[in-house]
Amino acid sequence: MPKGYVISRVDITNPEAYARYAAAATKAIADHGGKPLARGGRSEALEGKARVRNVVLEFDSYEAARRYFHSEQYQAARALREGAAEIEMVLVEGV
Repeated sequence: MPKGYVISRVDITNPEAYARYAAAATKAIADHGGKPLARGGRSEALEGKARVRNVVLEFDSYEAARRYFHSEQYQAARALREGAAEIEMVLVEGV
């Protein structure tokens, strides 16, 4: 079964609020079997607009990643991020 990946591109506008979100999201990721493959760190735009922070999470399947995102636990974490960041997030099925 192909893995599922949640890919986020983030510009943080309120570091304190984002830190609260990140702590809650980290617990939700672990509780749903997710594994961070990239989380911040060095990056550069090869094409298009860059974001300051990039995150790649791996889950056992597309469905597992989708369950994580739609879980009550992650949605509560997501509410903590309100107004703290500009974000693009996609769910991608692996090969």
